[in-house]
Amino acid sequence: MKTRIFTIFFFAFSMAICSQKSTDVLFKIDGTPVLVSEFKKVYEKNIELVADERQKELKNYLELYINYKLKLKQAYHLKLDTTKTYKREFETYKNQLIAPYLQDTSFLAKQVKEAYFRTKYQIRASHILVKLSANASPQDTLIAYQKIIKARNEIIGGKSFASIAKVISDDQSAKNNGGDLGYFTAFKMVYPFENAVYNKKVGEVSMPFKTRFGYHITKVVDIQKSKGEVEVAHILITDLTAKGKHKIDSIYDRLQKGDHFNTLSKLFSNDKGTAKKGGKLSKFGIGMMVKPFEKVAFSLTEEGELSNPFRTRFGWHIVKLLKRDPVKSFSELKAQLTNRIKNSGRAKLSDLAVLNRLKSEYKVVVNTQFKAIFSTLNRDTISRDSLQNVLLTIQNKKINQVQFFDYIKNRKNQSIPILFNDFVDQEVLTYFKENLVHTEPAYAATLKEYQEGLLLFELMQQKIWNKSTKDSLGLKAFFVKNKGNYAFNDLSKNKGKVMDDYQTYLEHEWIQVLKAKHTVKIRKRTLKKLLKSYLRND
Repeated sequence: MKTRIFTIFFFAFSMAICSQKSTDVLFKIDGTPVLVSEFKKVYEKNIELVADERQKELKNYLELYINYKLKLKQAYHLKLDTTKTYKREFETYKNQLIAPYLQDTSFLAKQVKEAYFRTKYQIRASHILVKLSANASPQDTLIAYQKIIKARNEIIGGKSFASIAKVISDDQSAKNNGGDLGYFTAFKMVYPFENAVYNKKVGEVSMPFKTRFGYHITKVVDIQKSKGEVEVAHILITDLTAKGKHKIDSIYDRLQKGDHFNTLSKLFSNDKGTAKKGGKLSKFGIGMMVKPFEKVAFSLTEEGELSNPFRTRFGWHIVKLLKRDPVKSFSELKAQLTNRIKNSGRAKLSDLAVLNRLKSEYKVVVNTQFKAIFSTLNRDTISRDSLQNVLLTIQNKKINQVQFFDYIKNRKNQSIPILFNDFVDQEVLTYFKENLVHTEPAYAATLKEYQEGLLLFELMQQKIWNKSTKDSLGLKAFFVKNKGNYAFNDLSKNKGKVMDDYQTYLEHEWIQVLKAKHTVKIRKRTLKKLLKSYLRND
């Protein structure tokens, strides 16, 4: 029963194709009109989904649709749209439906192409970091900037990047590597850093730029075609003494004489997580392993090729190449890259592009006089009742001071100018979401359909499904009365079919009550014209 309800009425609308006026009234329920266009959209979209051939006939389908409208009227009468459960489910769905409209598809497409290029080409860069907290004061920010610009000037003046990095950089690894980050590709660094590096030429030292870590300057060392990913197995001996070196050499000697890698890994490798799998590691790309391990792994060219024993901070290794996996084509990676972008911080850039577009399209007016009170007075002393003036207007929507007051009351660590900019952004997006039903017909139709479907589901649960499962006496009486329709004389042996038939019976009886309670008037001339239009199209 549940499936039938949603199959008939839970799909998006289609455009009408007949010549009849879409504004013609087909029928009225208690004086409320239902237009031909509304009925046609549902009928033409859903007719192929109706299992019962008799219901496919327009007159029979019209009967179904009238019943549907009567149920909806009852749902609103019972105020099912005001329940907490309904509101929560409807709001969740609405937010999901809005989400695609909050993304700039052309901007997103550019990001996907950008990410593919940065996947296909790996870049090597060095950096110097001067740390700066997110809540740094203007004075601390200036000190950090002056420190890093001084470092840049010294490099431009002829000093080596590595020597300055070892002294200045707050990245502790710079003490050993001179700021050299090695090769990396898309998604391996925070996006502002990745962006700054990929937008520079080889040998170029950037101007200072900020990430959440602080100020950076970078120097691009090299850019080359990416080596893709590799799949390797390894044997690890964690003993870094001469004894460990002797052990790894003896294992290598046995491999050279023909012993199986899998067997020796299981016997001797100290990496217990991979030893039982013959030392096999998950596939990885540039920037995912410690540099010495990564360098050796990517130096192997032939499947089955062994490395010489080498050392990392974890111990002694021997690596065997299992498979090389070059970068796939754009068409093969497009969906994966799109999902990674949507699930990463850079998706916010697409949201920002939409926000900036909306702010340029909308007429946004700020009343500076009524804004000034928040900067001139202590926000803790401002009376909420006095904040009734219009602070902001977006198109024709007026937003009072009190709304901004409520927005800032739990955000005391941020300045008023920053909070106000954030508030304006929030209100612009809110206006866009509220107005979407008027600007996007497809969204409005789908949202209305879900709203009605959800109401119908709640109503059917109350009136039919819950009643049929709890009313054991009624079910038994129905079975006794209709026993001739079933294969077995025992109710338990026919339970599923009897339950379905009983629900259909309850629904039919309930519909008769609704029809007696409400006045349904079908305009016969309009229906006749509608029938003729479909006959012509056939």
